[in-house]
Amino acid sequence: MNIAKMLKEAQRMQERMAEAQSELAARTIEASSGGGKVKVTATGGGDITSIKIDPQVVDPQDVEFLEDLVLTAVKQAIEDAKALAGAEMGKLTGGLKIPGL
Repeated sequence: MNIAKMLKEAQRMQERMAEAQSELAARTIEASSGGGKVKVTATGGGDITSIKIDPQVVDPQDVEFLEDLVLTAVKQAIEDAKALAGAEMGKLTGGLKIPGL
């Protein structure tokens, strides 16, 4: 394969990856904890877009419990977003592990 052809192919892959990243940013993932009492929504790009808390779990005497529920849901949303991104990028790279993706 000549260099010009390789460069064109690399440019096409870069364009497809940019498209996929844009599509991921538009997709949402919802994670929850506490039996759905705390819900976190994130984009496929890993940005947290909302946190919903059922008023039943808001106990001024036990703020630590609520903090744990929120943290658990946020971590799960980020983990799910990373998994989604990895799966989508893996389709483009043929399973190659490319740093930064």
